[in-house]
Amino acid sequence: MADFVSGFWNVYVMGLVALSLLFCVFVLVSNTTKREAGPVELHGHVWDETLAEYNNPLPRWWMYLFWITLVFAVVYLAIYPGFGRTNDGRGALHQYENEMAKAEERYAPIFNQYLDKDLKVVAADPEANAMGQRMFLTYCAQCHGAAAQGAKGFPNLTDDEWNWGGDPETIKTTITGGRMGVMPPFGPALGAEGVKDVANYVRSLSGLAHDSLRAQRGKDIFAQNCVACHGADGTGSTAVGAPNLTNKSWLYGSSEATIIETVTNGRTNQMPTFQAFLGDAKIHLLAAYVTSLSNKK
Repeated sequence: MADFVSGFWNVYVMGLVALSLLFCVFVLVSNTTKREAGPVELHGHVWDETLAEYNNPLPRWWMYLFWITLVFAVVYLAIYPGFGRTNDGRGALHQYENEMAKAEERYAPIFNQYLDKDLKVVAADPEANAMGQRMFLTYCAQCHGAAAQGAKGFPNLTDDEWNWGGDPETIKTTITGGRMGVMPPFGPALGAEGVKDVANYVRSLSGLAHDSLRAQRGKDIFAQNCVACHGADGTGSTAVGAPNLTNKSWLYGSSEATIIETVTNGRTNQMPTFQAFLGDAKIHLLAAYVTSLSNKK
């Protein structure tokens, strides 16, 4: 949100408005010509067989209306103000800042009363939990769903599977700074057959149906290319956000075709940062609510 109320956009809008008005002035001036004595001539532009353009200037009353409209536009935009930032408090940016300041003054004490409390204590507080739920539905449900059970590419927050760790403080860190998960593409290095072999081995780790011969070959490929992130046993690493491949939780799906697609092309997932937008107190409440979703003891 801060990007859309920065000084750059103020100058950008002012420039577009000024250029638009100047262009209108140019069009009017370039079409303001005196009527010369002699016959009216065609410009040579003909449309639809008979529709022709003559060299008559625009009627004066029409030109005056255009000039009046331009003068009105300049006065209106100056008063509105439509030229951007002003110092009298009537600009859109000033209105936004004033409204945010009033809201902060009114609601900050409500949020701040929980800031110094342990996240698990806050998660167990019904009033705080309800506040966290409302924020979740506003800021997080678009990706994780209203029930927080996720969707393809967006993790389920109600189970015990966490790529980066699911303890309260780690959840708070994730919301605060965001996360960037990257699975590099291995298609060019492994080839189609190698990718299919490792896909079958990955399926075998979680007990899914697989080709045993391909899985045996894929085990060696996995050991050479995948253990650095997913570990020798495939249980993943919270240090780099590498998922556990031995359970039933799959962010993009567990079919052979989907795993082949993942290994071949890689994956990139980003969890945005909410620090600048929400602030510490709101993030604390939101982290407490997310903590409560997975029923941690």
